[in-house]
Amino acid sequence: MDFPKYLLGDNSDYPSAIFVVHTEFPRFIINLENDEVEWLEDFDKEDQKVLEAEAENLIQGANDFYDREIAKYDEE
Repeated sequence: MDFPKYLLGDNSDYPSAIFVVHTEFPRFIINLENDEVEWLEDFDKEDQKVLEAEAENLIQGANDFYDREIAKYDEE
């Protein structure tokens, strides 16, 4: 099954939180309420170098995705 690169998620147990799930390596979930990131991968030393270089871009991409999705709802 193919998944989009980003998914929006919410949960009634966290009523003010909005989650964005990044489904490609390195997979993570970011809570946009507080910018907390949970990585869903185990990283070796080489992966850690890639993560350090790309983390800011990946998180910014998640925020940009959310902004685009919300703008679509505002247009309706």
